[in-house]
Amino acid sequence: MGVADQLPHALNDPEEFANALAGRRPAVFLDYDGVLTPIVERPEDARMSPEMRDVVRALADRTPVCVVSGRDRSVVQDLMGVTDLVVAGSHGFDIWHPQRGTLQHPAASGFEDLVGELTDRLRREVGGLDGVQVEPKHASVAVHYRRAGSAARNAVADLVRTLLTERPDEIKVTPGKMVYELQPKIDWNKGRAVDYLIDTLGLNRPDLVPVYLGDDVTDEDAFRALRDRGVGVYVGDPTTLDRPTQAHFHLTTVPEVTRLLASLAL
Repeated sequence: MGVADQLPHALNDPEEFANALAGRRPAVFLDYDGVLTPIVERPEDARMSPEMRDVVRALADRTPVCVVSGRDRSVVQDLMGVTDLVVAGSHGFDIWHPQRGTLQHPAASGFEDLVGELTDRLRREVGGLDGVQVEPKHASVAVHYRRAGSAARNAVADLVRTLLTERPDEIKVTPGKMVYELQPKIDWNKGRAVDYLIDTLGLNRPDLVPVYLGDDVTDEDAFRALRDRGVGVYVGDPTTLDRPTQAHFHLTTVPEVTRLLASLAL
């Protein structure tokens, strides 16, 4: 596939987007950072706006809505100010349903010791550097360097490479926007999580079409999972995306996401 600026715009090409839905009701999957809230300097400041919260609630009253984020599930719920949606946190390792509680799956547990060891190492060797933030999660650990200088960024990159060299069979790194995420090296990602949710929640029906909105490289797994049976929407400035994408449409800004979700809630 091409880059996002070669994709139709989900709002500016409404007929094409409607054709993709084909009269079916959307089951909506939403990344959090960069989709429901803009990317910000400090991850803890990425709180969903009241307008977006109202739109998401209205959409959830009409159709299934799931949030799929690299953040810890409890952190996403706190930042959203919404606790009655299905949330797949930690790239789908930790999935929670408002009525059924935690949804167990093969990747849901068993990696606590590994994550603890990685967290301790990152905190000890780079956690004290200016602008570096180590964020332990349910089944991974992220090290953010958006506010760090070049020397600190290089130190983080060097440590991540060292850890991968030392434990090549145990861990993998998922790059993001100014963040490295170290995860157990198993076949689980946002795409696998979306597939699991579709099956577990009974969304694999002819009257529903899964629609996924995401902005980061980790969302490509979800776009790929839905390539032939759903609709993927890349969110971001299309002129800055230099990788191929499996998305079908694009939006440029979070306000455009708000408009699209509002239209789906009608």
